[in-house]
Amino acid sequence: MTVHSLPSPAAQLAHDAAATRRGRWKMLLLLLICASPVIASYFTFYVIRPEGRSNYGELIDPPRDMPAIRGVDAEGRVVELAALKDQWLFLSVADSACDARCETHLYLQRQIRESLGKDKDRVDWVWLRTGSAELAEPLREATRAAVVLHMEEADIATWLAPAPGQRLADHLYVIDPMGRWMMRFPPDADPARMRRDWTRLLRASSFWDQPGR
Repeated sequence: MTVHSLPSPAAQLAHDAAATRRGRWKMLLLLLICASPVIASYFTFYVIRPEGRSNYGELIDPPRDMPAIRGVDAEGRVVELAALKDQWLFLSVADSACDARCETHLYLQRQIRESLGKDKDRVDWVWLRTGSAELAEPLREATRAAVVLHMEEADIATWLAPAPGQRLADHLYVIDPMGRWMMRFPPDADPARMRRDWTRLLRASSFWDQPGR
């Protein structure tokens, strides 16, 4: 019988360490490959801005991650805000009584989303309503196509913020599919210019973002 010598413990440890390093590099490379479409689309929109065009909405830098807060939907069910991830969100904040600005925002959200054609299914229309838990039946009917959540304004303010001298309800907000607040439109925003920003965002993200969750 031939007796083969066993590898030394030191050699085996060195081999295992090398294998571990290779495994880590492979994992890092895989993560970079998976993240590259998202990084590329943000670089395109934030840095290159094709054709020299500037965005109309104010970019939030750095984007703010969605907090672990919850609201109540029209059916009285508790909904985690994180459940809205994996879609672009076109979002407004307003008291449940819904004054004239609120009505204008809801109308613009619906109309601009509809104007996006085949890309509209990549965008959810969202109203975070504050104040009274009751919602008038006409408003309930008018926002049937929207995601409507009743929330405390103080909770919303841990995530979204108005421009200096403005209120949360004065703006419309854009949230990316990873749940990050990344843009704020000015009060009394121009619908055509908002739509152009949406078109650019959806075009820049078209190779990694798909309709539906």
